[in-house]
Amino acid sequence: MRNFKAAIFDLDGTIIDSMYVWEKVDRDFLTQRGIPVTREYTETVRGMFFETAAEYTQKTYGLKESVEQIVNIWLDMARHEYACHVRLKPYTKEYLDYLRNKGVKLGMATSSDPGLLEPVLKSNGIDHYFDEICYTSQVGKNKSHPDIYIYTARKLGVSEKNCIVFEDIPEGIDGANKADMFTVAVYDEASKDSEQYLRSVADKYIFDFSDMMGEVLCSGTE
Repeated sequence: MRNFKAAIFDLDGTIIDSMYVWEKVDRDFLTQRGIPVTREYTETVRGMFFETAAEYTQKTYGLKESVEQIVNIWLDMARHEYACHVRLKPYTKEYLDYLRNKGVKLGMATSSDPGLLEPVLKSNGIDHYFDEICYTSQVGKNKSHPDIYIYTARKLGVSEKNCIVFEDIPEGIDGANKADMFTVAVYDEASKDSEQYLRSVADKYIFDFSDMMGEVLCSGTE
């Protein structure tokens, strides 16, 4: 494996065990409105901006709530869970410590909302770890495009070829591949059905960050 100067992490399903929250939000939100939750719906909205997912949900089911109202309902449903119950995935903090000790810059590229991200990082004691936190809303494109990864790399001051990206969903790996970055797919229960595809397109596939200890070192000045 080549050396890297920056590591870019996704949030949900990659460093935190949070995907159950969104399954719960989807299930509770739709069930309260008498709408069955389908796999097609879950896979369609996965990785979308909140507003885009809300617009899709509103139009698909003819809901009376506005897009803004739907987003706020979802965030209210998720906020308490993120702040109080969502935890890091195995060996996440140990690996972040390892990278920091090696001088590797740490970035985050996420589709999450700051109102969820900030409390979950704080409650897990890693709110001060990241040099840059970037949101897909800042680039106006979802993770199937390379824009968020290129943007994060530039904020970190590191060229794309010297970045490693950790993602749990196909869209994220596809986008990071388009940015010409080294990609690592991280196992998550919510995306286990995509394991074969992720193994075929990512440069490396891991079950948790213990698989990465000792592998990625800073290569010095650029």
